[in-house]
Amino acid sequence: MDLRVIDKSDTELSIEIAGEDHTFMNVIKGALLETEGVTAATYDVNPEQSGGQTDPVLTIKTEEGVDALEALEDGTDAVIEKADNFTDAFEAAA
Repeated sequence: MDLRVIDKSDTELSIEIAGEDHTFMNVIKGALLETEGVTAATYDVNPEQSGGQTDPVLTIKTEEGVDALEALEDGTDAVIEKADNFTDAFEAAA
C-alpha cells in the first residue's frame, strides 16, 4: 500500500491510497466517521476512462483543534482493534 498526501491543512487531509478498492475504503471511511472530532470522511475513485486518478483519494475534515492526520491514525487504530476482536471471537468459537 502506497500513500501520497495530496493536500493537508490543520483540519483537512486528502490522501491517495494506491492499490486499494471500495472494500478497504468503506471500512476506513466508516471508522473515521465514528472517530471523535471528524466532521466528514469520504473517498473518491474516478474511472480511468474519464482521465481521473485510478487510485482512491480519501478526504478527512475535522473540527478546529483536531489534527486530520491524527484522526486518520485514530481511525486506523479502531479498524485494527475491531479486526483483532473479531479474530479473538472467531478463535474462541472454533
